[in-house]
Amino acid sequence: MADFRRVTDTLYVAPQIRPEDVAEAKALGVTLIVNNRPEGEEAGQPEGDQIASAAEAAGVAYLAVPVIGMPTPEQVGIMRAAVDAAQGKVLAFCRSGMRSISTWALGRAEAGSHDRDALLTLGRDAGYDLSRLPL
Repeated sequence: MADFRRVTDTLYVAPQIRPEDVAEAKALGVTLIVNNRPEGEEAGQPEGDQIASAAEAAGVAYLAVPVIGMPTPEQVGIMRAAVDAAQGKVLAFCRSGMRSISTWALGRAEAGSHDRDALLTLGRDAGYDLSRLPL
């Protein structure tokens, strides 16, 4: 069973997923998977193409927005637009889930849809400390 962490009613974040985890995500109502992990970051990590193929086979959209370190404004914008346009739930993943939730949280702060305290609470409830982000 994958470690999908519910952040909101429409967003899950997770540490690295595998192609076989896509079916579980779909069963939760996920319609978009966002990969925030760069290729080849760690030996043995599944290739993004493998997860993209599994997503396509399951009828789930897939988007790669690899983040190294702090997300750039462009990455935040791409993630925000994808989440806002999703017709269902979104699952974002990276090595630990931290870059995924950080990229999402920065987008929510930028959009003004969540205040800092709400974002910190959502992060904490999902197991992530967002206190160092400029929210």
